[in-house]
Amino acid sequence: MSIRKHALKIRCLGLALFIIVSVASSQQKNSLSDQIEKYQNIAQRLLEQGLRELPSYSILEKITSVGHRLPGSPGAAAAVELTRQIMMEMGLKNVHLEPTTVPHWVRGPEEEALMISSVLGDHALSTAAIGGSAATHEDGLSAQVIEVKDFSELERLKESAAGKIIFFNVKMEPGTLNTFSAYGKAAAYRVRGAVEAAKRGAAFALVRSPTTANDDFPHTGMMSYEPGIPKIPAACISTQGADLLSRSLKLDPDLRLFIRFHCQNLPPVRSYNVIGDLPGYEKPEEIILLGGHLDSWDLSPGAHDDGAGCAHALSALYLIKALDLRPKRTIRAVMFMNEEFGGSGGCDYAVSEKRADEKHILAVESDRGGFLPLGIGINADDPTLNWMQKWMPIFQSIQIHWIRKGGGGVDIAPLAEQGTVLGGLIPDSQRYFDVHHSGRDTLDAVHPRELELGTIALSLLAYIVSEEGLGPQMK
Repeated sequence: MSIRKHALKIRCLGLALFIIVSVASSQQKNSLSDQIEKYQNIAQRLLEQGLRELPSYSILEKITSVGHRLPGSPGAAAAVELTRQIMMEMGLKNVHLEPTTVPHWVRGPEEEALMISSVLGDHALSTAAIGGSAATHEDGLSAQVIEVKDFSELERLKESAAGKIIFFNVKMEPGTLNTFSAYGKAAAYRVRGAVEAAKRGAAFALVRSPTTANDDFPHTGMMSYEPGIPKIPAACISTQGADLLSRSLKLDPDLRLFIRFHCQNLPPVRSYNVIGDLPGYEKPEEIILLGGHLDSWDLSPGAHDDGAGCAHALSALYLIKALDLRPKRTIRAVMFMNEEFGGSGGCDYAVSEKRADEKHILAVESDRGGFLPLGIGINADDPTLNWMQKWMPIFQSIQIHWIRKGGGGVDIAPLAEQGTVLGGLIPDSQRYFDVHHSGRDTLDAVHPRELELGTIALSLLAYIVSEEGLGPQMK
């Protein structure tokens, strides 16, 4: 063969290869375009159904009707049975309870804090015992107060802290855009304040509530004790109360606080996770989990934390079912118990023998409130994240602005050891810590349409993953 003919043959082969690749690429683009159009139609139907009916708010009303749901409380037990009934009425399959052991801490009938000053007079302060705190003596305690701004300042006090009330006046940083980051730093004093104060011989730990709100509502939450360290009582004080106490200490360093709490740590009790499925018609053993935690703190009905997350998960399955969408893989709602007081519900779910024949490919938790959703976090490798991001035009059509690395939650975290991809719904968080763990976390703090938009986003996410998997190898 001549050189000229050989070159011509190579050019022809190259042209043919180019045409084949171009056609394949065009077909792939057309296929993706067709898929996006299909799911955009489903997204629009979910949007219209959800916003017209607002099922999430109806479910949230029912959940909050039982009152607070502190683990081990009558309200928690009532919520377990209530959500089981909701799942049954929705027509979910495999509805059942799975046991978990939970702490049983009771706040008690009386909480009293009084600032006593010969210079300024006496003033009652709004405080709330931190969850798990020991009680004061039955007659209360009275002691001088030392204000500190961080643990380093406490360390420098040495013996002068003995017998005193240590007042951790640590503000939640208002200049931080990510309120969860600011909360994490401030809440460290609620969690470890009593331990660090007790190491210096203090009698009580008083902590500024971790919130940017300026109000008279104290917040609560979980604390820790350590073996070998005296278990001194601990409480949070409202932000207005903290400012008043700080100003008063400057005017009268010798003022005293009288504090009396009658909380109790009782033996652990049995509670339950509540589970219900929309079974997959082709791969029922592969599961997309949507979860929220059913328990709440006891100062309010926990509408945002985490009644909203439970309503999101339940209503997402409701919307998929209402549109007669049959998922290829199983979509499951799990109402976890005891996220707030140690996470036993999530741990027990992950290791249950019922998981032996199941493969959780994606678990998404909603535990950031029922505010306007902004995006979805997916804690996955780059190929999986890229696969999810190709569906962004569909999510943007319901005003979900991004899918990016991140997301997860206390309850679903143990599933990561099984290779499950974790995710989370990310709403706007600027108002979340105004209500978080406080008496302000009530039903009227939740906007029905904002709540429903979160549900619609989760239902769309779950349905797409049920059909398409998390990569081309899973379809």
